[in-house]
Amino acid sequence: MACIVCGNTKVAGLEGWHATCPVCSYESAALTDAINAHTGPEVNEAEREAGLKALRLENFRVIVQYARKHAPPAGRRLLDVGSAHGWFLETAREQFEVLGVEPDAVVGGRAAARGLPVRSGYFPDVLADGERFDVIVFNDVIEHIPDIRSALGACHERLDSGGILILNLPSSSGFFYRLSKLVARLGWKAPFDRLWQKDLPSPHVHYFNPSNLRRLVAGQGFELVEAAELPALRAKGLLERLRCAGNVPLVSLYVQYAAILCAIPVLRMFPSDIIVGVFRKKAAG
Repeated sequence: MACIVCGNTKVAGLEGWHATCPVCSYESAALTDAINAHTGPEVNEAEREAGLKALRLENFRVIVQYARKHAPPAGRRLLDVGSAHGWFLETAREQFEVLGVEPDAVVGGRAAARGLPVRSGYFPDVLADGERFDVIVFNDVIEHIPDIRSALGACHERLDSGGILILNLPSSSGFFYRLSKLVARLGWKAPFDRLWQKDLPSPHVHYFNPSNLRRLVAGQGFELVEAAELPALRAKGLLERLRCAGNVPLVSLYVQYAAILCAIPVLRMFPSDIIVGVFRKKAAG
């Protein structure tokens, strides 16, 4: 199968569902059936929220700064695709006129009940004809979308002139992702499966590094204006985050927790597992 970034033929990866491009290093997973027919353990949303909130809120504050820095001077309209619990909307609404789109009606409904502007459904289907934005943000969402080119094309269509697209996503260059591949080759595949969210309702189907991400997005009419890394881990909420990410045996869970906790102080020496790309819509012609 051809690589979606460079068009070269992908090769078999570490598992039957995993493939990589030997030219540009893009990685993909044939896990799309799991999106429509989830058979793994149910996600405990309370534990998921406890595990992710501290990390996400701190990172979201940084992303709002990027949005303010690069948005058009009078740009105020911001769309958060996959707005989930509404944390980014709450962080951004002091600076922008925000709108969230969330396909999970239960999660999105809880955010809407707190007074946040959230539409239930999929991007761009729930948008009105002619509805445009100055900023579109995907926080840990774009890697779940099988037809990523169509999603990026819709972003280009829905952004006004000079508008920006911000992608916040996991990185295949990250320390923990590379470590998971190493131990998978040695026979322990649980961490690798977990990073792909293999047994969860919405698994990852893409893994990018900064280079191949830039190449893919540029092909849809954007130019990179800033690239950065964000912290991938904080001690607060770490155990809950590991616990909610699949049916992990208790001993394995605590081994992972202890190992990651000890590693946090030295992680600054290595590439982060979270990257951010800020892209500007190119002018027509």
